[in-house]
Amino acid sequence: MLPKRANVALLMSVILLNWMIDPHASTELPDEQGMSLCVTSRREVQDLTRENLTSVPSNLSNNTKYLDLSYNPIRRLNGDSFVILPNLCFLKMTNCGLEEISVDTFDRIPALKALNMSSNKLLTIPELRLPNLKILDLTGNPHQSYALPRSFESLEDLEFLSLGSTTAQSVTADDFRPLQRIPLKHFALGAGIPWKKYEAGALLKLSFQKMSLNASFCGHFDLFDRILRDLNVTGATALRLITLFPDNCELGVDPLENLRTMPNLKNLTIESTWINSSFLELFFKNLWLSTIEHVSFVHITYNEDTPDGFQFKSLNHSISLRSFTFDGVKHYQYRYPTVNMSFDVVSNLIYLKFSGSGMNILPCQSIFALPSLETLDLANNLLTDHGFWWYTCSYTSVFPKLKRLNLSQNRFQSLSFIAGKTHEMTTLEFLDLSFNSIVLDEKCNWPAHLTEISLANNNLGNDVFKYLSKSFRKIDLTKTGITTMTQSDVSLLPNLTHLVLSSNGIPFIPDFGESSAVVSLYIDQNSITYLSKEMMDRLPRLQTLKAGNNPYVCTCDSHWFLTRFDKSILVDWPLDYTCSTPQSLTGLPLSEFKTTDQSCLVWLRVVLALSVLTVIVSMIGGLFYKYDGMWYAKMLMVWIRMKRRSKKRSQLLMNVSFAYHGFISYSHHDAGWVDSQLVPCLENAGFSLCVHERDFVPGDWVIDNIINCVEASYKTLFVLSKHFVQSEWCNYELFFAQHRAISIQEDSLVFILLEPLPDDCLPRKFLRLRSLLRQQTYLEWPSDETKQQVFWASLKSMLRMADKSIGLKDVAMAISDTAQEMTMKVQKSGPTYHRLK
Repeated sequence: MLPKRANVALLMSVILLNWMIDPHASTELPDEQGMSLCVTSRREVQDLTRENLTSVPSNLSNNTKYLDLSYNPIRRLNGDSFVILPNLCFLKMTNCGLEEISVDTFDRIPALKALNMSSNKLLTIPELRLPNLKILDLTGNPHQSYALPRSFESLEDLEFLSLGSTTAQSVTADDFRPLQRIPLKHFALGAGIPWKKYEAGALLKLSFQKMSLNASFCGHFDLFDRILRDLNVTGATALRLITLFPDNCELGVDPLENLRTMPNLKNLTIESTWINSSFLELFFKNLWLSTIEHVSFVHITYNEDTPDGFQFKSLNHSISLRSFTFDGVKHYQYRYPTVNMSFDVVSNLIYLKFSGSGMNILPCQSIFALPSLETLDLANNLLTDHGFWWYTCSYTSVFPKLKRLNLSQNRFQSLSFIAGKTHEMTTLEFLDLSFNSIVLDEKCNWPAHLTEISLANNNLGNDVFKYLSKSFRKIDLTKTGITTMTQSDVSLLPNLTHLVLSSNGIPFIPDFGESSAVVSLYIDQNSITYLSKEMMDRLPRLQTLKAGNNPYVCTCDSHWFLTRFDKSILVDWPLDYTCSTPQSLTGLPLSEFKTTDQSCLVWLRVVLALSVLTVIVSMIGGLFYKYDGMWYAKMLMVWIRMKRRSKKRSQLLMNVSFAYHGFISYSHHDAGWVDSQLVPCLENAGFSLCVHERDFVPGDWVIDNIINCVEASYKTLFVLSKHFVQSEWCNYELFFAQHRAISIQEDSLVFILLEPLPDDCLPRKFLRLRSLLRQQTYLEWPSDETKQQVFWASLKSMLRMADKSIGLKDVAMAISDTAQEMTMKVQKSGPTYHRLK
């Protein structure tokens, strides 16, 4: 077995061989920060980068909250530049060549919370009176001094400040005085150029938790020493050193010796700089004697300036270091770097990261010497199945305390092989296999202690659920080619609590069942068109949901989600929720799509429709009753019925001639109405009538006169009243007329109801009349003069049916004339109320 020191040399050689990451890190504020801080709707975002603008556009919506004008030749800003943007919250203007900003430029946008004006040509730090400002980035401007304007005293909410002049090489004691009462979270200073002067006490004017220092001190380490002393007094807990040394810098002194006397400092990052083996030895010595717990080397260039490379012997001293990160190193040597170090000195490490190293074989004997290690991150390397589980290694006791293993962005393939090997890591709880080339080859045998797994960004498909463990509680299947997840798939994961299905093609939330334990579900960027109550009822314990960037249908399908769903559990509401269809609403934020219960709830629409229909029917019925609609309808039915029978009657009566249009049968008690109303009205209209008092043949028997008059008349008109049913002769006339109707002309009987006839007033001999009145259509004499005109029109139409030229047109004309007369009378006398008969 190789000694541990040799294994370490192998480890460092493998790590450093192929690291080729750009050492220059960008300091631009990410757009995501502005989004989360200010924006709630995509419609509030205006990205106008590279539009060749020379000024701020004047046609922007006053609802704009996020505005990016980067890479536009805008040289100057004044008080009118943002007058139309009272709600502006995030402003980004990088690389615009800005030279001048007037004092009142930002007075019109007091709601501004984030301002990024890095990489411009500002010769002075601009005046700012923005009490709500939280983020300010002025890095990369050529102002000659770091002296802050007095107006910075108003920046009471400022949390992040980044200053970095490309020309200023000195910091004076009073430069930051305007911010001395404002507690910052993060202060970034410098633009990567060498400093020549730093006055002690400058940083003491500030209060911050983390500092990022981007400056070179080669040849002026006394300045750096003063900065560390001031930093120690501020009580800062995190320090990030960027471009600390230029290439081939001669140290001469120990620049980090003060780390030993900084008890508050717990996090140290050295980034984008050059280091050599001499500095590395000094650094580790100071690190071992400090209270620093977390160290990171990010984007560094390594060079050996000592013949034996990096040599570090163990120190008889307890070490505070718990976390170590190597993330990107490159070197120009033609041989492997020499590293001679015992891992015994870091036996208390609980976090170790080797990222972006190009490592293809795990130096297991060295890393296994970390008995306290809980997290191992080997992402972004070239490891394979057998490269990580190297055949020369003994796996009898592998990582006795390891809980989290990150193997993402490597070249792992066999899921069943990996599943079997994880049994050797008896405490492993989390495994990240994202961004590999995983293949579902054979049935997987997972250990029960492994409860979390990430298989994101592997092309696995719908069958992946069959290869998972029922012990898994947290699963990440982002972008794995899943198009559906069935209830049977869910049943394979009874202990599932957290599920990530982002960026797949799933059309609906799967049925998890009422007993589901899922508390977190990410299903954004899928094919879901709406979230229904039924879907959410399948997740009774859900506390966190991410469902944005789906093609939502803005119709009543989304009504329940918009009006009743608890949005507090949505981590991406409302920014990532927009309408996809219908086309007229495409791009509309879902939060702005308005629906109502009346328009979307089916049962409520039915109830409302029935209610409205009932009201309408009631109103029509009321009007129908008010204006005697039943009586007019009955008259119309009489005319329609006569028209339908006209052809049949004309054939039956083709060879029959009549002496009279009608024979009138009435009681002598009703003679007054007959003589004064009926006879004059009809005879003046040209009708021939037979009236017994006038036209019976004197001397003939009465019965003979009745029979002769009935047979000689086209119609027999019965004037019905209480007196009629008491008359013996009227009974005879009805009998003969009825007999004739049965044998010759079935509708020759015309009943005129002069007054209502209750059933109890009809004698037994008139029982047939009662039946006839139920079967035959009769005309009722109205007391209203308006209705009387309709009565006469109907009666005349019945008598005219003997003439073949009379038809339905005449009836319609009669109704029209009568309606006009009625309208004129109503207009003159006001509304009247009639009972419909």
